[in-house]
Amino acid sequence: MTGMTSSARPLLNRRLAEFGTTIFAEMSALALRTGSINLGQGFPDTDGPEEVREAAVRALRDGRGNQYPPGPGVPELRTAVAAHQERRYGLAYDPDTEVLVTAGATEAIAAALLALVEPGDEVVAFEPYYDSYAACIAMAGGTRVPVTLRPHEGSFRLDLDELRAAVTDRTRLLLINTPHNPTGTVLTREELTAIAELAVERDLLVVTDEVYEHLVFDEAEHLPLATFPGMRERTVSIGSAGKTFSFTGWKVGWITAAPGLVSAVRSAKQFLTYVSSGPFQYAVAEALALPDSYFDAFREDMRAKRDLLSSGLAEAGFKVFKPAGTYFVTTDIRPLGESDGFAFCRALPERAGVVAIPNAVFYDNREEGAPFVRFAFCKRTEVLEEAAARLKTPTA
Repeated sequence: MTGMTSSARPLLNRRLAEFGTTIFAEMSALALRTGSINLGQGFPDTDGPEEVREAAVRALRDGRGNQYPPGPGVPELRTAVAAHQERRYGLAYDPDTEVLVTAGATEAIAAALLALVEPGDEVVAFEPYYDSYAACIAMAGGTRVPVTLRPHEGSFRLDLDELRAAVTDRTRLLLINTPHNPTGTVLTREELTAIAELAVERDLLVVTDEVYEHLVFDEAEHLPLATFPGMRERTVSIGSAGKTFSFTGWKVGWITAAPGLVSAVRSAKQFLTYVSSGPFQYAVAEALALPDSYFDAFREDMRAKRDLLSSGLAEAGFKVFKPAGTYFVTTDIRPLGESDGFAFCRALPERAGVVAIPNAVFYDNREEGAPFVRFAFCKRTEVLEEAAARLKTPTA
């Protein structure tokens, strides 16, 4: 039998050649092999509300969603998403023309970028950025232009002058993530106002990843960019049930946007998964209608876990950037005498029985992220306590 191909060309599309296997797969495998506590990948270790899980069981038994659901998503969920946006933010969307259900926020990002970006277009994104951003920009043939969030007074901040300088005549789109993964930064009203003014002035489209909208702490406030002047008609807002209700495996996400934008994104989305998560869509529709007490309790639980892990990391010698949102905390390893996040994270399971993620994977400018390491705190309290204890007494 001859080789798989007679061509000297690599098998993998060259647009994706730089990506390979994600760091999450590598570190999760390392966690399994060493029996370590996995604070790398951001998924909870307990399920969300029982009534939401039961709603999915009910939908399965009633035969709702077991066959292909409607392309845009089941009407109940689209209506619930629209009601959520209006109740929380005063944003009125038509469930029929301005809401699209996706296979999680990851597909929403992919479909939006594939639909809206053409080869040669520049996409400005804040680094460090979630790794799918770079891959999806590449698949669309776009050019990513990073604007780096840098440490400033205990958090990572955006330099608005640097953002303005990054926009050129080739810029098509701003890709915004707030609350921001991995740094935990929540953009302020002043920053969002400036971003909105820039988008209007330069006639840019904006995709906003808001999957952590319900996980903002202390004095921080989540302000959707679509609420700012001139932004509703140019903004694709992305939400997710996985992060808000702790059912990440259900893969239910959505976009809200003006009809023309939804139509464009749907044109790409229909050739990715077409539809997904049928029965779960009905359950998420019920979840979005939960009382404010659910969202408040969820946020307070995560805030307590943030504080627990942050204190443990500080006691272990890390410099901790306490996040204003999300369920990740970024640390600086230089006080530990380390400077290479990759080497540190690959050695940490053997040294301390804990897995984390090197932030450098989220940067184009790898050196910028080299000394930073991310831990997830969306785990049971006893797991976080054990992780903190292990980090304080490493074996080597």
